[in-house]
Amino acid sequence: MRAARPIIALCVAVLAACGGGGGAQGGAGGAPAPAPSSGQAAGTTTPADQTWPIRTREHVDLWLHGFAMVQTDSSRVPLFRRGYRDQIAAARSAGGVRTLLDTNRDQLARRFTTNPNLVGAQFLALYAESWDDLRQAAQLFLQAGGDPSRASTQQQAAVIATFAQTFPSAADRDWLQLFLQSLEDERAKFYQSYWTREQQQRAAVLTAVDTLWQRRYRERLQRFLNNTQQANGDFILSLPLDGEGRTVSGGKQQNIVTVTLPATVAEAPEAIYTFAHEVVGALVASTVNDNTSPAERRTGVTDRLQSAGAVRGGLMLLERTAPELADGYARYYLRSAGVSAGGSAATTLAATFPLPDNIRDAIGRQLDVVLGGI
Repeated sequence: MRAARPIIALCVAVLAACGGGGGAQGGAGGAPAPAPSSGQAAGTTTPADQTWPIRTREHVDLWLHGFAMVQTDSSRVPLFRRGYRDQIAAARSAGGVRTLLDTNRDQLARRFTTNPNLVGAQFLALYAESWDDLRQAAQLFLQAGGDPSRASTQQQAAVIATFAQTFPSAADRDWLQLFLQSLEDERAKFYQSYWTREQQQRAAVLTAVDTLWQRRYRERLQRFLNNTQQANGDFILSLPLDGEGRTVSGGKQQNIVTVTLPATVAEAPEAIYTFAHEVVGALVASTVNDNTSPAERRTGVTDRLQSAGAVRGGLMLLERTAPELADGYARYYLRSAGVSAGGSAATTLAATFPLPDNIRDAIGRQLDVVLGGI
């Protein structure tokens, strides 16, 4: 899943409109980064000048967690980890916890039937540096009734306009208000302590992913990243996510790619698999658009081909840059789709995520062009 909005402008606007509150420090490529207590895993440090640093963000996970708990997920590659809701329910039950997110779940879930575009609201957390920033920006939008002309400054108007793209009606704004209230209660009674505990338990996993990425695979993928206007950004590991990440394209230096946080050290390569799937997405989308008709775009064929193409394109990218990861990548996405790998994982992946030959070949040619530096 991808979004393309001006990351720096919106992050600055959120901070300016809401008076800061994030305790930000300098981050990669000039982007503000929260102090460890507000989202960085305990015991980890990230050099300010590191390229594509590995990060974690509590408020991003909380926001996505809220959607995972109220949204029906029927995608071939699920939007959230399979069994996530049941896992959380078990953790809550063990602690005897019930929150407003439980109480309001059915009401929040019904709105997706009326306005399926609410799915796009998942990206909003990626533009803020903390839960306080995100919540205050949302309240600014709600207090203005979704009308940018009621803002006091251009920065506030930018925040309001961004939220208005996803919450255009009064009913949508009512949904957002209820969602915020529910998440605040969820955070206080359950999620903050749950998230902190999970980060501590997965500290070795974070170290393993960082080592794999910075010492081996980032360099292998950097040429592709440079030549696709993705030279730098934040590589965020998120608890609720599975094979379908959340990516925001913001120019050469300010991209955000949010992918699965693996459960064990042995599964650390899964973060690299999902990163490859995400960063190839824009190339795949452009190629599919160039090879489909307006009628196919209207009927949703193009969207389906883009989804399958991202899975296949990630494999093609790794086959060209880190071939030792290719089989693991194919098996990971087959597991994500609930399909047994059988014999050849690559062959089964092709059958599970079919593409017309002309589109498959066009994606391959574009990858060769990009990696060739033309």
